Amino acid sequence: MSDSPGSPDAAARDRDEAESASAFAHPPVAPDATAAYGDHPDQVVDFYAPRDGRTAAPLVVLLHGGAWRAPYDRAHVSPLADFLARRGFAVANVEYRRGGDDIPQQRGGEESTGAAGAGPVAGRWPETFDDVAAALDAMPVLAARALPGADVRRIVVTGHSAGGHLALWAAARHVLPEGSPWRLPAPPPLRGVVALAPIADFAAAVGLGVCGGAVTQLLGGEAGFADRAAHADPGVLLPTGIATAIVQGVEDIVVPQAVSEAYVDAAAKAGETVGLTLLGGVGHFPLIDPAADACAVVAEEITQLAW
Repeated sequence: MSDSPGSPDAAARDRDEAESASAFAHPPVAPDATAAYGDHPDQVVDFYAPRDGRTAAPLVVLLHGGAWRAPYDRAHVSPLADFLARRGFAVANVEYRRGGDDIPQQRGGEESTGAAGAGPVAGRWPETFDDVAAALDAMPVLAARALPGADVRRIVVTGHSAGGHLALWAAARHVLPEGSPWRLPAPPPLRGVVALAPIADFAAAVGLGVCGGAVTQLLGGEAGFADRAAHADPGVLLPTGIATAIVQGVEDIVVPQAVSEAYVDAAAKAGETVGLTLLGGVGHFPLIDPAADACAVVAEEITQLAW
């Protein structure tokens, strides 16, 4: 059967599968400490101390991807957390509530090629956002207790794919609509955001069918989508006034380059400059793969904001 117009060709799919296999081949790395920010089992943060023993290390808050779906948890980015810790950062790897088969929403596909198919629902409304907000609000206290060497005055938030969306959203809570339960009265105390192949603009992502309709599922389905998107879509929560950089693989077929570009364009129209680093010959998963050169680029982007 031939590919449909605009769908990834066989070579692109093969590259995506190989990159995914490499990224997920690393065994999980155990944290140095774990702390809870709520009562639910998913409301926890794993902490990684800087491997060089330095004190006053910048704190990287890491939000994992996986299309906001339950099968993908923080364990798959623990090698990235360890990689950053070896670069001298303190790292907080955040877990949050995600979608599962028990949620009565439209079901979609897995986060591999973004094709539609049977799979768990993406996200929980509003619990996914409740958790990210609560984790970030609690982070200075939690990190000070778990990692005395962390400098909680220098926090950079990073996230991959769906986690990249959450990272951008976490930095935009002060521009949420009035009355939003997650709105902050002032900008969060962040050095910046480094979003990795983020689902950054909902209109672009929905138009491209990213992750089998995951964006629509995240907001609880089509009913009420527009109202909820006003509280959840980074592409409309601009400008933030917080330094923001995006790292994007040009060959990404999971969250295509066009999604990041739509966010960068929206930011420019709002009077804000967002850095966009495009990596040629790179797809979706090398950004979280410590064995890939792209991971060093990610660390450098974080370094530029943290120090």
